[in-house]
Amino acid sequence: MNIYLSGQGAFAVTVAEALVEEHEITGVAAPRQRKRLAPGQGPEDDPNPMTWDRLRSWAFSRGIDWTPSTDLRAHHIPDGTDIILAAHSHAFIGRKTRSRARVAAIGYHPSLLPLHRGRDAIRWTIRDGDRVTGGTVYHLTERTDAGPIAAQEHLLVPPGSTAESLWREHLTPLGVRLILRVVSDLARGYRVEVEQDESLARWEPAMGVAPLFKPELIELPAPGAGAVRGDRWALNGF
Repeated sequence: MNIYLSGQGAFAVTVAEALVEEHEITGVAAPRQRKRLAPGQGPEDDPNPMTWDRLRSWAFSRGIDWTPSTDLRAHHIPDGTDIILAAHSHAFIGRKTRSRARVAAIGYHPSLLPLHRGRDAIRWTIRDGDRVTGGTVYHLTERTDAGPIAAQEHLLVPPGSTAESLWREHLTPLGVRLILRVVSDLARGYRVEVEQDESLARWEPAMGVAPLFKPELIELPAPGAGAVRGDRWALNGF
């Protein structure tokens, strides 16, 4: 299968290395840098490859075309691409871009979707004290993390886990295994799409990002009922 990979970091490289044993990577989309630079810290695109995102470096060393993930559009997807795969990608992949994939556009999310939608799923899993978690490969749609499920597997959260240890030691290998399974199924013409149960859906905002104060969403009283309530709705722009 010809696969276009959008992702970042060690997870995306691990997925890429696993895929190239039997498939072709037609291109990648990844951030420019390993960490986003604050204004004044350095050039927007440091020419030193040691500062690049790992997936970008991986593609460069193999002569594979790279596109900044924030710039990814339909024309970046080469003709003949069968699958668009999001592997730890925080960039939204639009409808026109997804339509460039002849077979499927899929992504991996480190939770038992529809639980813990959003980019900080693992941190919310730890924060909420969940005893069970898992990973999900799903079909990308216009709604973030809400597309039909292609494969899902659960695991018990080991006592004393941190978000980092749970991701590195458990959810990363699980994700690679699920992705390989789904890609293999699609290559054989076997396609699974199980709709998510919206009654169980949970969406949490990204941690570490200041909430927005939206006064227009403050509950207004009925006429003559007195003062406006001072509740604040913590919304996140992610």
